[in-house]
Amino acid sequence: MKNMTTQDFVDFTPQTEEEIRNAIDKLIDQVWYNRHMNLKFNIEQGVETVDPKIWHGALKAAETVRLIYDASELGPWTDFEWGMINGKLSALRWVRGGEWDDLDT
Repeated sequence: MKNMTTQDFVDFTPQTEEEIRNAIDKLIDQVWYNRHMNLKFNIEQGVETVDPKIWHGALKAAETVRLIYDASELGPWTDFEWGMINGKLSALRWVRGGEWDDLDT
């Protein structure tokens, strides 16, 4: 592996706004889907309840996410992988002018 120089970093071509937006959308979907699956588990265990109308919509949304992404892109993830997902989301939002630690989904 070659040593990186300052010039190597100067020559990077930035991602387009569309590429950044698409990456943010995917990360948000991944975070939402994981939260959905955790909630589904809790509902099945009788730990939580959700209004049936809202839950019906959430189940439909989860199915849509599963149609968009390969199963390998939807977790489950290790703690390290979760850190990467959240770090990417935070950095991409920051690049677009958001707060550095904005992880709202």
